[in-house]
Amino acid sequence: MTIHVALLRGINVSGHNMIKMAELRKALEAMGLRRVQTYIQSGNVVFEADAGAQELEEQIHQQIQEGFGLTVSVMVRTAEEFAGIMANCPYAFEALTEGQSLHVSMLSELPAEAQLQRLPAWESAVDEYTIVGREIYQLYRRSILDSKLGAHLNKIQIPATARNWKTMLKLEAMIQALQE
Repeated sequence: MTIHVALLRGINVSGHNMIKMAELRKALEAMGLRRVQTYIQSGNVVFEADAGAQELEEQIHQQIQEGFGLTVSVMVRTAEEFAGIMANCPYAFEALTEGQSLHVSMLSELPAEAQLQRLPAWESAVDEYTIVGREIYQLYRRSILDSKLGAHLNKIQIPATARNWKTMLKLEAMIQALQE
């Protein structure tokens, strides 16, 4: 059994794509996932499974589509991959000051060079990003709501979902608890 994290894109946002986490847990357990746990209402799931990450992405996507009538992107990372995401963060969360935030976007696939070239050589004294593998780390020095960074990152045109660093830390703790 391998511990995985599934991150669903666009769940329970502004009254759209509504799924109760208790119902999601039941649906995922019904497809054979074990020790399923969710965190907050935005589609963060930690579980154990025998299947690989890509197969799980497809199965969870299909389960949500059939069970809830929703089409959402699903990014799955193993516990080992998630540990790498946490370790590879180029920004110091502890050094953030009030109003600053750190986010990670998990992409469905490794971006090709042509996709990366869609991003302009974008520099900002306010925000910055770093791409490491299938993850994009984003540092917002002011409100994320006022940032243009997200619009620039969408130019890669790869399905992705983002989480703030506090959520990432909580998911890391959930994985560690399952490993004990």
